[in-house]
Amino acid sequence: MKKTIAFPAIALALSLTHVALAAEKSAVFVMTNAADHNQILSYQVQSNGTLKAYGSYETGGRGSGGKVDPLGSQGSLTFSQDHALLFAVNAGSGKLSSFRVEGPKLELADVKPTGGSAPVAVAEHGGLVYVLNFAGNSDVVGFKVDDGYLNMIAGSERYLTSANSGASSLAFSTDGKFLLVTEKLTNNIDAFPVLADGTLGPVVTTKDPSAGLFDLLVAPDGAVVVLEAGNASVTSFTIEPNGMLTSLAAPVGTMGGASCWNAVTPDGRFLYTSNAGSGNISGFALAGAGVITPVPGTIAGSNPAGSTNLDITVTGDSKFVYTLNTATGSIGMFSIQANGTLKLIGTMPAFTASAGANGIAAL
Repeated sequence: MKKTIAFPAIALALSLTHVALAAEKSAVFVMTNAADHNQILSYQVQSNGTLKAYGSYETGGRGSGGKVDPLGSQGSLTFSQDHALLFAVNAGSGKLSSFRVEGPKLELADVKPTGGSAPVAVAEHGGLVYVLNFAGNSDVVGFKVDDGYLNMIAGSERYLTSANSGASSLAFSTDGKFLLVTEKLTNNIDAFPVLADGTLGPVVTTKDPSAGLFDLLVAPDGAVVVLEAGNASVTSFTIEPNGMLTSLAAPVGTMGGASCWNAVTPDGRFLYTSNAGSGNISGFALAGAGVITPVPGTIAGSNPAGSTNLDITVTGDSKFVYTLNTATGSIGMFSIQANGTLKLIGTMPAFTASAGANGIAAL
């Protein structure tokens, strides 16, 4: 009769190796947006949420430069759905870069003109990529992506409602049927139907009932979460079959200043807004069907004074939150607690202070 023999020491070693490898694959990326040559800075996430500098990668394009928040957008640095690719806009040279991703390691795959002026945001769904061009006539342009190679789709350019719309973010609906775009200056939310060939149908526009529209994201349950910087609040919408957006609930206040960037945990449990004016982060529980409830105290966590935290991101395991603290040239590091509040782990000096860095993304 055969005996099954256990090797606990070997099993434990293999388990620890697996955990170590998983930790190595978690990473945070920051875009310098430098005017001479744009770069992506890479940081490895340690098991306790702290960051370790890994490397820097040229985008093959130029950023806009500037001081604090020159792009005025969310989504300038964006992953593909499967996190195999990372996309970066180059506002200074009007180009889009794509990188292949292997943990904190990047490989530049392609660099292509965006077909417009001053690209500020990019989104991907199922191999379809759209980039948002802020300047000139304010438009979106589409690409098909294959193993990182970008191929512009003929006839994909679509203009927004005005040439000076203040375009600031874009995202696909969860089913990929609509591309949504925010216009800060008109307070419009544009919904473009996505056609079978990757081009877009006629725009359907919804006026945001709250003032100061800045950006939007689409939660895992399909709700469209819109952040209004003007009255420091978040609102959730549903997309109707015709592309119109219907509000699901009244706006909920962030209790912060200059609430302009948001991120949702991949598990769909929590929403966080980065409040640059007050240096803190607001937190909300997501209960499905667009229900947004503040976490205890609403203010979930705070950066050191004077941080001017802009963009915000969450790791793929929904354990850690990171903010781009542009005024101090650092990354704010937080761990997510069971009730959705945040514990400050510390700050990581990462880039030149007040030098125009924009964009942060995490695996």
